[in-house]
Amino acid sequence: MGILLYGNPSIEISFDDRALTHLQIVITAKLRRRESFVFSWTDSPDAGSGRSSIWVDASSTLYYRFYGSRIPSINRFWIEELMASANSGGGLFFSAEPVAGRS
Repeated sequence: MGILLYGNPSIEISFDDRALTHLQIVITAKLRRRESFVFSWTDSPDAGSGRSSIWVDASSTLYYRFYGSRIPSINRFWIEELMASANSGGGLFFSAEPVAGRS
């Protein structure tokens, strides 16, 4: 299980390492282009369910903490899906890995 730390003081957002790796690729691509966006996800039941969102821009403090030492294989279909979401008016919404495109 990995953690995305956002802001100072930090908000901890937990994702498994595989998901966090894919999110890192998409978020980094957006920030390299100096594109700000909203990032939203569905909270786990132990976090009270619901949905959370943060505003991400070039001045955001982000820290990716992976618990595994192995970099997972990248699913290009998932990257494309997440990037399409990030480029939409609603911003990046985390969605589970598409099973058909898993590499």
